[in-house]
Amino acid sequence: MDINQGYAIHKAVMLENGRGFALGEHPTAPAPFVTWACYDDEKGQRQYEWGHYGTDLAAMENDLKDRVQDYQRLLHVKIVQVEAPGLYKYYSTQRPVDIGTFPKPPHNAPDEIVNYDQRIPVEGGAFLAWGHLTYTKPLTEKAASDYELLPAPDNPEVWQKGGGRPLTISQQMKEAAKLAKADRGDHAHKKNSPDRGER
Repeated sequence: MDINQGYAIHKAVMLENGRGFALGEHPTAPAPFVTWACYDDEKGQRQYEWGHYGTDLAAMENDLKDRVQDYQRLLHVKIVQVEAPGLYKYYSTQRPVDIGTFPKPPHNAPDEIVNYDQRIPVEGGAFLAWGHLTYTKPLTEKAASDYELLPAPDNPEVWQKGGGRPLTISQQMKEAAKLAKADRGDHAHKKNSPDRGER
């Protein structure tokens, strides 16, 4: 979770042109809530500017929504991802979560790591997992597949770079499962998850 000027960032909405808007909270500040315009600089560091400060959380959540919508109307850009602590969940399908078994991208360390007592069925029995991790920002498809992680089906959709249509969660899960099976050469046992269709 990012902290800027003492405000913990609870949510960021990023747009296809690299700009975005964020909501932060600083409980002891005179105005405990803020929305900022934001962007990632050339070093990948999130920069914040043009703050709107307030004392009412609901009003500031509406301010965040209004700022995003106004910007989209002006520049005709799509939302590529929403970021919030614990928003993106990934299951460890091949081993318990331990040192060296999960990705730690810059500025996106896991928010939570949970190991189960044993490998158990998850997501209605769609597949088996040893545990799960949650992240503020989505992992790349390659990062997830390199560590044989499968995304949870209720993760928010992430638009592909280049303006393509978003991959549905079922597509992401199928692609990750395909890569995981190819990596370990396990073609003998196949368990189909329910077909959720296009979203």
